[in-house]
Formats: sequence, structure tokens, C-alpha cells
Amino acid sequence: MIREDKEKQVKELSDSFEKHDSFYLVDFIKMSVAQAVELRRIFRDNSYSFRVVKNRLALRALKKDFPEDLKTFFQGSTAIAFASQNPVGLARLIKDFSDRNKVLSVKAGLLEGQFLSSERFTEVAALRSREDLIAKVGNLMALPLIKLLWTWQAPLNSIGRLLSQLKTKK
Repeated sequence: MIREDKEKQVKELSDSFEKHDSFYLVDFIKMSVAQAVELRRIFRDNSYSFRVVKNRLALRALKKDFPEDLKTFFQGSTAIAFASQNPVGLARLIKDFSDRNKVLSVKAGLLEGQFLSSERFTEVAALRSREDLIAKVGNLMALPLIKLLWTWQAPLNSIGRLLSQLKTKK
């Protein structure tokens, strides 16, 4: 590979690392070409990116403030799956694809700037999406107010029923 090409790849990887605060290092050793094409299509449809990288070039592209633990996982065949918006959704896609095809394994990752080991990856993949969690918190915050409103409305409903019964008796 020509030096200029290497420098260009390092620059592109460096830009990707700066742009995305979440990514996963994936081992793809047993993946066929058809499976790779399918995986890339799934990622593209969900606005994620997937790059096969040379370990030395990727290590050069990593910034100094990345965890040292992460740098040890750039060995063997390595691909990087980048998430710009929903890293939990990306983890779920990788896990689903891996379960269906038995070809991918996650080495490590960076989840919103924090180091993520392969053992913790399954926990992240099992999480709900950010929108679901926000909706759940919103529901939990609104529930006491709704119950208070029901409590205030109960006497008015009772009075209304009593007046209605009195009217029907007369």
C-alpha cells in the first residue's frame, strides 16, 4: 500500500473517531462475502457504518484520550461499527446478526466515550432504546399527577351520579 493511501485512511479513520462517540470493534473471521454484503446493507439502512480496518492504521488514528484498554483489542481481523445516534440499536443489530449467522464477535467498544468490554456488550444489547427509556421516565413522572387528577375528579363524579339518580327517582 502506498504511503499516501495509508495517510488518507488514517485521516478518514481519525475523522470517524472524532465524529462518533460510540463504536464497536468486531471480529469477522468466519464471515462470507454474502453475509458481509447483507450486514453492510442492514447498517446502511439504519444509518450506521461498518469498516474493515488495518490494525496499525487504526491505532495511529486513535486519539491519545481513548482508553488504553481499547488499544489492546486491535489484533487479528478487525472491523469497526460506528454509531452516530443510537449505540444501543447498533449493539442490538450486531447481536441479532451474530445470533442468526454465528459469524461476528464483539471484541470491545466505546459507548458514549466509555470503554466497553465484550462481556458488557450483551448487557448493552439487551437495553431498550433511548426513546423507550425517555418515554418510560416521562410516564413515571406523569403518573402521580394523573392519579391526583383522578382523586380530585372522584367527588365530582359521585355528585353527578347522585344528582342523576335523584332526577330519575322524581
